[in-house]
Amino acid sequence: MIKIDINKQLHGSSGAMNLQVKLDINKGDFIALSGLSGSGKTTLLRILAGLENAKGFISVDEKVWLDDKNTLSIQKRKIGFVFQDYALFDNMNVEQNLLYVNKDKKLAQKLLAITELTKLAKRLPNTLSGGQKQRVSLCRAMMNNPELLLMDEPLSALDPSMRIKLQNEILTLHKEFNTTTIMVSHEPSEIYRLANRVIVLNQGKIINDGNPTEVLLKTSGSQKFSFEGEILDIIKTDVIYIAIISIGQQLVEVVLCEDEAKSFKITDKVRVGTKAFAPTLTKV
Repeated sequence: MIKIDINKQLHGSSGAMNLQVKLDINKGDFIALSGLSGSGKTTLLRILAGLENAKGFISVDEKVWLDDKNTLSIQKRKIGFVFQDYALFDNMNVEQNLLYVNKDKKLAQKLLAITELTKLAKRLPNTLSGGQKQRVSLCRAMMNNPELLLMDEPLSALDPSMRIKLQNEILTLHKEFNTTTIMVSHEPSEIYRLANRVIVLNQGKIINDGNPTEVLLKTSGSQKFSFEGEILDIIKTDVIYIAIISIGQQLVEVVLCEDEAKSFKITDKVRVGTKAFAPTLTKV
């Protein structure tokens, strides 16, 4: 069990804010940490890792990491941290990067086998693709059998097919080692595939906490689907109006009547749904 009750003054996307998080996390949970940029997600990971100070209390399996008297050093916290930028040692080959953390060669070989990196064990990082580097980074984070694995958008720089491959490998490692994991992600499909619990932060506060279906599924009434997006343009064509909306990596068109067109403006955040097979548009 991990107990977190911390607060820290920050400068967020809308000015000064107080990061205030109180959570109990079960051993073996896979937590997806989501929310707008500047809401405190990465800072929370850094506080858990001991890379930033905060006021409050953190305990892991009844061992106190932070209280009003003491802060456990980074070296004594059994954590693995996977960054966006890989953070590998360029002068060491793949195997050496792992063994630098822990000299357990058997564990290193097991991790390389799970992530299909065995044949690349003697290669230097600058000869690897982005996906391969991130897999090495993931293996290295697991080399000290962490009690807590922290990942800060580890797959954001990868193409969709590689993201899916690494998601599967992350899930395999999570199940194999039963490591409690907290991952920052903005990708709904990634969250749904990996996490058993989603925590949404906004301006330093938890605004939603539940399983992926509860948090991510935003249909209501007779709606069959619902996606959030942003209006890029509203175009008048004959007697109708067409809203061009960005949803993820795609653009969609929704037909509006004149009254509807007047109620929206470019840059509005909207939810696109459907009722009786007709698209509907509502402001978020």
